[in-house]
Amino acid sequence: MSEKPEEIKKPSEKPEELKKLAAIAGDLKLPAKMRIDAIEQLGEIATHESLLVLLEIAANEGLFGKERDLALKQGREIIKKTSPQ
Repeated sequence: MSEKPEEIKKPSEKPEELKKLAAIAGDLKLPAKMRIDAIEQLGEIATHESLLVLLEIAANEGLFGKERDLALKQGREIIKKTSPQ
């Protein structure tokens, strides 16, 4: 029986990595470039869990609009990738 793509675990899909990337993305003490890179990495992971993290980032009113928009864009791309055609 084959697994669904989202169930196949890649090393980058560990919950600890998602937590670290979420923390970086939401830390206003870090440079914007680091936060943006973290958001983009979450988009590259492209799992249901990373989508949820991106939605949390998008809902964070403490972040700049550009970063929140990027989180939504990355989340939208995950949905496109994982949706049946």
